[in-house]
Amino acid sequence: MATVTSEEFRDLIGRFASGVTVVTTLSDGIPYGTTASSMTSVSLEPPMLLVSMNRSSSTGRAVVASRHFAVNVLAEDQSEFASRFARRGSSFTDLNIARGSRGAPLLPDALATFECRVADELIAGTHVVIIGEVERAGGRAGMPLAYFRGSFGRLSVNGIDA
Repeated sequence: MATVTSEEFRDLIGRFASGVTVVTTLSDGIPYGTTASSMTSVSLEPPMLLVSMNRSSSTGRAVVASRHFAVNVLAEDQSEFASRFARRGSSFTDLNIARGSRGAPLLPDALATFECRVADELIAGTHVVIIGEVERAGGRAGMPLAYFRGSFGRLSVNGIDA
């Protein structure tokens, strides 16, 4: 195997399909949110997950400062949220959001929501890996929004009735 350039890595890692989330927080009374496809479970006891966010992200900096965040797992019909929060300067204007126990915005009809406190963080290259201990969670039936090769789509899974 040869050394991998950042462009090659981006192309190859794009071949891994993932779900899509919007990570949110409330810091100094200001709501923040950004689209993230890098979320995974870490532990069942206690329940923990991790998100990876670009160090230049204002939402990532706000999560580190506030020490809490929410992960909103998007359903297959919520690509507009993914696109909206993928842009710099995106806002919650005109959204009918709920607030988590610590004020983090919870997106309407998200497939699942996880409210977390920051348990740990680690700088990894251009990103900060944030590990959250899940304090509250909820969800509904449905299929997730998928992200593959730079595009949003739907999963087709045999035998799964959402």
